[in-house]
Amino acid sequence: MEQRLTDMEMLIMHQGHVIDQLNEVVTGHQALIDQLTKELKIIKEHLRGMSSQSRLPSEEEPPPHY
Repeated sequence: MEQRLTDMEMLIMHQGHVIDQLNEVVTGHQALIDQLTKELKIIKEHLRGMSSQSRLPSEEEPPPHY
């Protein structure tokens, strides 16, 4: 009986350690997701700016040699 209690305590301690490790991984992933989300927002804004500056081929003037 004593051995079973000791085994259960060891198992609970091990599970607590594993949960702490998983929490660190999840926290790191969330930080990375936040960073990538910010970068994606910047890229989208940059692309919107580029697309508003460009013209359709039908709107562009022909080159001077035409």
